[in-house]
Amino acid sequence: MNDFEAPVPEGQRTGITALARQQPDWERVKALVLDALSSPHSRRVYGKALDEFQSWAAQGAPEGFTKAAVQRYRLYLETLELAASTINVRLTAVRKLAMEAADNGLLGRDLASGIARVKGAPQIGKRLGNSLSREQALELLNDCVDDSLKGLRDKALLCLLVGCGLRRSEVACLTVEHIQQREGRWVIIDLIGKRGRVRSVPMPAWAKVAIDRWTTEARISEGALFRAVDQTGCVAGQAMTAQAIFLIVRHYADRMGASFAPHDLRRTFAKLAHSGGVPLEQIQLSLGHDSILTTEKYLGVRQNLTDAPCDHLGIQCDAYK
Repeated sequence: MNDFEAPVPEGQRTGITALARQQPDWERVKALVLDALSSPHSRRVYGKALDEFQSWAAQGAPEGFTKAAVQRYRLYLETLELAASTINVRLTAVRKLAMEAADNGLLGRDLASGIARVKGAPQIGKRLGNSLSREQALELLNDCVDDSLKGLRDKALLCLLVGCGLRRSEVACLTVEHIQQREGRWVIIDLIGKRGRVRSVPMPAWAKVAIDRWTTEARISEGALFRAVDQTGCVAGQAMTAQAIFLIVRHYADRMGASFAPHDLRRTFAKLAHSGGVPLEQIQLSLGHDSILTTEKYLGVRQNLTDAPCDHLGIQCDAYK
């Protein structure tokens, strides 16, 4: 019998509570969850969620790691007035902890199954997300006007987020070698995106100009495209992280007096392209969505009953004459 499955004598803390007090054992179990995730961003989010659950469990789970304890944890999260999506991500991490523990013989299957059945917070409606208008996008890109290395880097970075619809993790992983010419234009070649999907993304000419200015001044000819700039204005060797890119975008959002994040610039790319008449499937290919339904959610596409597709078929049968 292991620490998870030990019987619970009256007044004695066992299970996840005891484990939470044994840091080496807790880290070992947490590692089972994180090792099953391929995305660095997911590992970071789940790691933080499990650490927060550990802190709560040390005081709030006297009966151990049970369905009742996790249900009470959900109620605790709701008292914090967190968004439903945030609560559900944290609960998903806890459910995954239970299943991984069961798979590795650290928790009974019945207990794990019960925890897996804990319902998440109800989410009413669907958040369409934020996006910038064309005027706001231009204001953002024109906000980087200084010729310092940091300014040139930030401008090139923002140009790729708006002009190519990349994820911040994808921008962080870009290398000089990714940018090549194909069919007379500059393209980001063989970009590895979410779930390992590989795609190539066309680049607007103005984004390439911004990248050339940055790489020329920074003397970057190979390797990581975007790199840290230290306080003395010198380029550091290491590539930027996705979190650093997030902070850069938030910095320029604050300067504009607006509220948006890197993913909102990806959504901006999609909406501006769609309003410019780009076919939906081409936007899907640039974004790297597995399903066109995901692209439609980005765009908030609604069926147009006034000017419908059937009105543009160019067909008139005899019955209409």
